[in-house]
Amino acid sequence: MDILMIIFRTLLLYVVVLFIFRVMGKREIGELSILDLVVFIMIAEMAVVAIESPDASLIDSLTPMFILMGLQILFSLLSMKSKRFRDFVDGKPTIIINKGKVDEQAMRSQRYNFDDLLLQLREKDIRNIADVEFAVLEPSGKLSVFPYDDDKQEGSFTLPIVLDGKVMRENLQSLELTEQWLVANLQKRGYITPDKISFCSYQNGKFYIDEMDEKRKS
Repeated sequence: MDILMIIFRTLLLYVVVLFIFRVMGKREIGELSILDLVVFIMIAEMAVVAIESPDASLIDSLTPMFILMGLQILFSLLSMKSKRFRDFVDGKPTIIINKGKVDEQAMRSQRYNFDDLLLQLREKDIRNIADVEFAVLEPSGKLSVFPYDDDKQEGSFTLPIVLDGKVMRENLQSLELTEQWLVANLQKRGYITPDKISFCSYQNGKFYIDEMDEKRKS
């Protein structure tokens, strides 16, 4: 009888965990935030405990799992609404190499050292730091690398200068642009304030502007 109960609970909890992870959204394992990882581990651990304790109530086992699912969905919605909350939960990308120059202060702030940098560059088949124009440490810990072109011409990569209606001052500074310059150029394009802009970037001398849809405005 115990064997049948264990089989039943295993199959049931497998379906429940699959359902919970599916509802919480799609993300690659390497792209999980710290919050995602903690919630996934906790839910998986609760499922294991529930399977190994056939005498425990299924309701008592499933309730905290669904509570965590609800919290994760709530936090995801808050992250979509608030850039500040998203930065707090997921963290922000950090520019480690900017126009060929290693930013050691940024590395120290992330507890990131040259061994880490060289390891991740090797994984990208980059043999020499001098070949890298930009390197960005993503919130997931992944290093995004942008090598120089073959002719060593400098380029750029997409950095939002307006996100969810807010001016990204740090990104403007990284691009060596000013907020006054941004406001003047947005006004030329019919935007008195950035409030209606969902995403704006300036790359290779060109603006890309995406307006908020009506639902988000209301």
